[in-house]
Amino acid sequence: MSHKKMNMKDKLSFYDVKAKAKFDSNEYDIREKNGRYFAVTKSQSGPHECWRVLSKADGERLK
Repeated sequence: MSHKKMNMKDKLSFYDVKAKAKFDSNEYDIREKNGRYFAVTKSQSGPHECWRVLSKADGERLK
């Protein structure tokens, strides 16, 4: 699993399942797991992480 810190201008929308709230962030890591790409950021309401599935094209472009 690879981790890269992204500070790009691409703002992505995340959904915090625990807080049941949607939020935008441009500070996230791109992680590859089993051939799929995910954007992972810290929750705004707690210590947990929020994951978003990315398309292969977006994952390749953002990593």
